[in-house]
Amino acid sequence: MPLIPEEPQIHESAQGPRTAPTPRPVPGPRPAAPPRPGRPGPARPAPPVQRTPRESAPAAEPGPKAPAVPSTSAAQPQIQLVPAPADGALDAAEEAVDLLLDTGRAPGDILVITTGQPHPWAAHELSFGENAYWAQHDAGDDVFYADASALDRAAARPVVVVAVNGGADETATTVLPLALRRAAALLIVCGDPQRVNALLGAGV
Repeated sequence: MPLIPEEPQIHESAQGPRTAPTPRPVPGPRPAAPPRPGRPGPARPAPPVQRTPRESAPAAEPGPKAPAVPSTSAAQPQIQLVPAPADGALDAAEEAVDLLLDTGRAPGDILVITTGQPHPWAAHELSFGENAYWAQHDAGDDVFYADASALDRAAARPVVVVAVNGGADETATTVLPLALRRAAALLIVCGDPQRVNALLGAGV
């Protein structure tokens, strides 16, 4: 099921301006778009998602040929399962976050979702009010922890970590497809493998 996006091949046009004395006006050479530097990603969990294929693709002839077909396969994130019992899923999620940070992920790249008890950080920050809590989410400069019920409001991030640490099966079945859509490059699910695979099969 994991799909690793292929590196897009960038074909640069090396054509110079034409100077044929034809009566028809000939457009000048189009300047090649400067290649975007890739975002440094982790050396281990997953390659960062490449967002450049559409920018660097050569212009196609007009016609009903290029809708949004390439984006489906290229935008599909990897899924990793970290086996853990329900009461250890939160610890496993924390270890996954530490590993991501150690391997070069920026803290603002990571969103952590819990299906059962909220993460202690989320509970603490919510004690100062929802506005202050969501302001930290919008700032996007640190790891953000949210309850499953708040996933609708959470923005997409390169990596989403889901701790299946309890809660009803219906909650987890709803959360996993949503988390997959929020993850641009990698979805890490921490929980009981049998339960998670059953939930992934049912929901994703």
